[in-house]
Amino acid sequence: MRKHWRPAITGAVLALGLALLQTPSASAASADGSWSVTPVDGGYRITLTLDKRLPARDASPELAVDGRSLGEAQESRDGRTLTLVTTDPAAANPSSVRVAWQGVVPGTSTRSAATATDVPAGTLITSAPEATGRYGVTRADYDFGDTALQLSGLTGVPVEERAAVWVPVGASGKRPVVVFLHGRADACYDPDSGAFDNANWPCVNGLEPVPSYLGYARPAETLASQGYVVVSISANAIGAFDQSTASPDRGGLARGQLVMAHLDLLAKADAGTAAGMSTVLKGKLDLGNVGLMGHSRGGDGVVRAALLNAARPTPYGIRGVLPIAPIDRTRPALTDVPMAVLLPYCDGDVSNQEGQHFFEDSRYTSGTDTALKSSLLVMGANHNYFNDVWSKLYGDDWDLYVDPADPACGSTTAGNTRLTVDEQRAAGVAYTAAFFRMTLGRESAFLPMFQSGSGSAVQVGAATVLQATQSPAAQRLDVAPLQAPAANVAFSGKVLGQYCASIAGASPQSGLPSCTDSTATSRFPSFTPVTHTANVPATPMLHLTWAGGGQMTATLPSGRYDVSGYGALTLRAAPDAGNTAADLRLTVVDGAGRTQSTTVSALSGALSPLPAGNQDLLPKTWLRTVRWPVAAMTGVDTTDIRQIRITTATTTGGVLLSDLAFTTPSVGTGAPTKLPQLSVSDTTADEDDGNATVAVRLSKASRLPVTVHLQAMAGPGTQITAAAQQVTIPAGQTTATVTIPIKDNSTVDASADTRYEVVLGYPTNAVTGKNTAYATIHDDEA
Repeated sequence: MRKHWRPAITGAVLALGLALLQTPSASAASADGSWSVTPVDGGYRITLTLDKRLPARDASPELAVDGRSLGEAQESRDGRTLTLVTTDPAAANPSSVRVAWQGVVPGTSTRSAATATDVPAGTLITSAPEATGRYGVTRADYDFGDTALQLSGLTGVPVEERAAVWVPVGASGKRPVVVFLHGRADACYDPDSGAFDNANWPCVNGLEPVPSYLGYARPAETLASQGYVVVSISANAIGAFDQSTASPDRGGLARGQLVMAHLDLLAKADAGTAAGMSTVLKGKLDLGNVGLMGHSRGGDGVVRAALLNAARPTPYGIRGVLPIAPIDRTRPALTDVPMAVLLPYCDGDVSNQEGQHFFEDSRYTSGTDTALKSSLLVMGANHNYFNDVWSKLYGDDWDLYVDPADPACGSTTAGNTRLTVDEQRAAGVAYTAAFFRMTLGRESAFLPMFQSGSGSAVQVGAATVLQATQSPAAQRLDVAPLQAPAANVAFSGKVLGQYCASIAGASPQSGLPSCTDSTATSRFPSFTPVTHTANVPATPMLHLTWAGGGQMTATLPSGRYDVSGYGALTLRAAPDAGNTAADLRLTVVDGAGRTQSTTVSALSGALSPLPAGNQDLLPKTWLRTVRWPVAAMTGVDTTDIRQIRITTATTTGGVLLSDLAFTTPSVGTGAPTKLPQLSVSDTTADEDDGNATVAVRLSKASRLPVTVHLQAMAGPGTQITAAAQQVTIPAGQTTATVTIPIKDNSTVDASADTRYEVVLGYPTNAVTGKNTAYATIHDDEA
């Protein structure tokens, strides 16, 4: 069996191993000179030189030794050299070093021999949000050049200030504003020869900027015809440098800052004080009603923009955030703003669907969250086809990076699940228009596309879209989040209920077992470790297994027995890593002891496996929301429900469960969050200090304890080891200090001062602001 990347081991075992590990005495290299392994104190520096530059993907490159990825690599400016420092003993004497992407070495995966399983179509959506509206559309583009901006999130690199603007003609008054942000592609190209360059900005040698920002013209024109001003901004400079040390978080902060810079410019244009801006925009922009869409790395950027905005004394009215096929490197949470994460099942670029963490990490950040959270899995969709420019320049990312003959996602195989480029474009336009008409325009007719009242899937044109949702706190009665043992949850019979988190031992400090021992990280979006927070616990939930009959019972909170006003009993569910269909019986019990039951299979296909294919990437284990309408519970008194029973309905099985609640579909109110913001500060220490001390601060005290996880990342040396720990700031306080162990050595390091990133992620009762910093370790032998 092919090996996969296993996340870094942390804790006491690793500390002991490093103490015993001696500096290697010899180097290794390939016969052709393409790769080498150089000893460093306590570890190895692996270098791979490529014969051509890497593609400008939204995923980050990794280095794999003998088929197993050891983690993200540092990419050179020309995209032809990758470097990684590791303490993994597998690097001592490898037989091969190759590029990997999200744990997988291209061309080495096993293809499933089975025919792809169809996913039954969901509830048909007939609301037609993509219909052309009643307004004509004019353009008000602006371009202040390739070097107009400097952003602190992209050190020393000038950034363009350029955007396409679609404006409704004849629409009275100020209009809602929607901002689009593209992800990472090549910065420059020759449109005639097809040559690309992502090593230089501004463009050189006669090349032109790739117009990625024009790839969303169709949803922009649709929204503008419906009365919205749409601004699609260019971010090529960030994409050219976000894999370098100029951007420690792969451009997340810089992209957020870019969005805010454009909103500031638009505010001036609305006031009529922005030189060089079209007068069409004067008095036309309602910046108290703003929506953000970001594609790929742009998805991370718009989440960061919403958090940057919330930190301002007078924020813009951001009322909806739509990340499409996003990356998520630092695990921020977004509260109080409606968010829908659109994930393509056949994503060949960001194949681990790591943007699922935006949804997972935001569900319980705040007990008073006022906004809908939704994650949507678009069956048969790929990464590139949401952007028309990328579709034309790069084509089908699944076929390009994975396998065109894959039975589920390959475009050349009969019976595959794929959408055509036109079908996916139509689904993208429909979802983009529907989301902003719902959140900014308050058109409730589109809510079922994001949170249906029944089932767990909808049909939008040719696309089947699976749903995972959470209602705002005011429209939700949490019975059992199923993240940790609770007094109101019990198990009986031959069932084992085990709470778990993460994958393959990634977060041992959490004290929870892994939800799967598989190292095929792309198959498990909820658990996949992401590069900047690899050891932070991922999506705690219940792993229920059985061999024979048994049940789980959950009692309702005292005095909260009247559920008649809610829309449905909801539960998220999926087969576990064994990927075998199973079934459960749901029973509600009222105060008089009357019961009524149904099965998960009668309500949803959530416990049926998703389509299989490439065994490193498919099938996905993805929890869908199961809905049992309260109106259907006619055999019990829904004003007096006391208990929920979940009983096994198959002889054996293994399932993952989360979020047991009574809920009513609602988009919520939507406004910048008022939660305090967490930040982390740079620090320095000598190598022989034993520990580095890091300060974690809140922007203001909270009336509740605040938790966040701090990840120390591996770096260009071996003095600090990758590990995460939970940090708690007690109620009423604003600061906590964290110690990070330092490994001393007796050799002269390559640099007198070595920098290691520290990252904050996965908060509760607060959100993250400045969430990356550096611990600089001074070599005491230098």
